[in-house]
Amino acid sequence: MSTSNLNIEAKNVTTAPGVKLSEQQQTIVGSVLDLFAGRPSLPKLALWRDDATFTDPLTIATGRDKFAAQWYGLQQAFSEIERLNHQVKDAGNPILMDLRTRYVIKGINKEQTIQSLVAIHLDDQGKISKVEDKWDGKLPEGSISEAFRHLNAVTVPKIVSVPKNEEEDRQKGN
Repeated sequence: MSTSNLNIEAKNVTTAPGVKLSEQQQTIVGSVLDLFAGRPSLPKLALWRDDATFTDPLTIATGRDKFAAQWYGLQQAFSEIERLNHQVKDAGNPILMDLRTRYVIKGINKEQTIQSLVAIHLDDQGKISKVEDKWDGKLPEGSISEAFRHLNAVTVPKIVSVPKNEEEDRQKGN
């Protein structure tokens, strides 16, 4: 896996005592941290399978068009995103990480801090097959929340533009 064109900003991945990440895991975790910070790019998303899933309390986004729009949407939804802390607590599969992030919603300047348990699942080629963002360690259950989360995954790609090539990606500042 070439990391030269990834431009990962989260280079210092914090791990719990006794937890060791391989170089590939460091790259994966750093790229996911960048995504949560609103710093997506096509090379970082190339670490994901085309049929991968991103899930959090607001969405279940399966497929590149849907999960990419979720990550690029952060830039449009928030005026500030600050990673307060993170710690990888398990280097298995999934890689488990505690993450605390402060978001400021554009337009209304409402601040929200989210405490997450992030699970990064890899396939046997080392590509991301699923990322679960469990706020306060949980994902919602039930048919109504499931329906809303699937609707969000379909709606966001209609209003968020994902770059089609590296030039468009650069124009977005990625």
